[in-house]
Amino acid sequence: MRFDPAQLETLVAITEEGTFEAAARRLHVTASAVSQRVRALEQAAGQVLVRRTTPATVTPAGVPLVRLGRQLRLLGTEAAVALGAEEVLDLAVAVNADSLATWFRPVLAAVARRTGTALRLHVEDQAYSHDLLRRGEVLAAVTGEPRPVQGCVVERLGGIRYTPAAAPWLVDRHRRGRGVDWAAMPLVVFNEKDHLQDELLAAHGAGRPPVVHRVPSTADFHEAVRAGLGWGLLLAPQLAESVAAGDVVRLPGAKPLVVPLFWQRWRLDSPALASLTDDVRRAARALVRPPRSL
Repeated sequence: MRFDPAQLETLVAITEEGTFEAAARRLHVTASAVSQRVRALEQAAGQVLVRRTTPATVTPAGVPLVRLGRQLRLLGTEAAVALGAEEVLDLAVAVNADSLATWFRPVLAAVARRTGTALRLHVEDQAYSHDLLRRGEVLAAVTGEPRPVQGCVVERLGGIRYTPAAAPWLVDRHRRGRGVDWAAMPLVVFNEKDHLQDELLAAHGAGRPPVVHRVPSTADFHEAVRAGLGWGLLLAPQLAESVAAGDVVRLPGAKPLVVPLFWQRWRLDSPALASLTDDVRRAARALVRPPRSL
């Protein structure tokens, strides 16, 4: 089964722009031409690929073709650059917020030194970022998923260490024996997808307390814990700074958590993707090395 590159690019444009009309404007063709290309692609695939809704979305059958279209776009741009064309390589990558705020930053500096490369970051929790790969929305991802997504390769990076901590006065208020009252002490989470704290609560035989604050920013999350809004899992640099200043203390009787991270990327012979992977490997040396059993 063969697919026309122009039709695949049209499918990608529809997913990115949301409507046939907007895709037509980007591709400098008429909306009728876009419709004709989609119908021809659907005939070749033997299935409906696009839901004619607002915004237009691809069906499950269209997902692998969107991924193929983006892969052809990357390889085509690289070939054009190799022939002397002045084109921009668009590298869409998924990374979790805590990684972006810490160890991943040298990757940004490395990409900045290469001309003609645009990094398009999708900030997503490590437990969900592999879904963006599966849908073809990114070409690589920092993820917590060790099993390779279809069409991808995966390698272990290391892990991020989180330590449960809170303001000293908050710990004193909820102290119980040698520990704390996990069921009552307020909690700070990043967002609705953040379930790391639930693992720790379960280990202490507790569920979420009545008061749960949501602070979807790595820096502001740290400030919220320092201010005493609730207890939370702090990154190593945040913890060291705040403990030294006397702003927070480690929660008594609680162990740190190490969240393993993996790098998944498309299985393509792409110089740009290979260079990006090298940048990520170098930056990941700052991560802790979790036990192999994780």
